[in-house]
Amino acid sequence: MSNNNEAITIKFRCPAELEGKIPPPMPASLGLPGWLKAMPTQAFNTMSNREEDTVKRCPPFVDAMTSGFLLPLICDLKVENGAITWDNDLPAGGALEFPRSPVGFHDESQVVGSPLFEPDRFVIKFVNLWTIEAPPGYSLFFTHPVNRFDLPFTTLTGMVDCDLFHDSWVHFPARWHDTSFNGVLPKGTPVAQCFPVKRENWVAQTAAMTPDETSRAQELTNRMARESGLYRRQFRT
Repeated sequence: MSNNNEAITIKFRCPAELEGKIPPPMPASLGLPGWLKAMPTQAFNTMSNREEDTVKRCPPFVDAMTSGFLLPLICDLKVENGAITWDNDLPAGGALEFPRSPVGFHDESQVVGSPLFEPDRFVIKFVNLWTIEAPPGYSLFFTHPVNRFDLPFTTLTGMVDCDLFHDSWVHFPARWHDTSFNGVLPKGTPVAQCFPVKRENWVAQTAAMTPDETSRAQELTNRMARESGLYRRQFRT
């Protein structure tokens, strides 16, 4: 990220015919699920016999959910007994052709030999009608919306060099894991979350702690045990 903390822009573009007709990507901080907003910040812990913080007050848990951008489902999906149907009013493409269906499919053969493989079962693909341009030197890390275990699907994870590849679509393969789901997946449901990643060379360095590092680690461990919310107050940026 920039040293002066200036905002860096990710550009999302859709065909002109679709402007205002499909939900736009949004900062993940604006797409938090209702269950997170509704859950309590503390709950009674029967093991410690006292009230303790829930994950709603865990900064790493929440910060991951509020970082990056969410990509939305372009229309309602009706799921009934394993069949997926939809009805949308998207116009046909003009100068640029684009798919009008919200989902596509990958044949099972494309995941044979992986844990995703099941005989006679497709991998679905959520259609994304926004091209995405990252600044020079940045890739985008696409994954399932973070901590959204309530969704009936799991989006596969991938990395795309969107500073160079930005004039076509990035669609999102997913495994529909809740085979008992019947109902409507609403338009705008987040189907993927993306994080900008600056491409840099990294190496791993391992070493035993020095006496000074050991002392600092023990001191911080003791402080975290004594002072509730220490990470949030002193280390979170």
